[in-house]
Amino acid sequence: MKPGWFATMRRCVCCTLALQGLAAAPALGSDAEYTIAIKDHRFVPDLISIPAGQKVRLLIDNQSDSAQEFDSHALNREKHLAPRSQAIVYIGPLDPGRYIFQGEESDAPGGPALGIIEAR
Repeated sequence: MKPGWFATMRRCVCCTLALQGLAAAPALGSDAEYTIAIKDHRFVPDLISIPAGQKVRLLIDNQSDSAQEFDSHALNREKHLAPRSQAIVYIGPLDPGRYIFQGEESDAPGGPALGIIEAR
């Protein structure tokens, strides 16, 4: 064997492992994302199914001309949104079950907006 053969192979293996690590990096840090819009004092959709045991990212999109709120005692989350703005809320990992969230207390017919996150 040539004296430099082992060093060359070691460099090739290290480069291959480094490239594989770089390719996998975006997948490691990415959470599943779900969007919930607030329109006319209602959540759209008002029922979201997510995988149990996995952290997820909720994009709350306030499409109203008034300030709104995403509030959930079950999820221990509260987010105030300015008119026509968006916010990110991370939840989970959750046990299987149903988790209720609601909007800003208002005088809108039917009371505050309600929604459910179902972890399966």
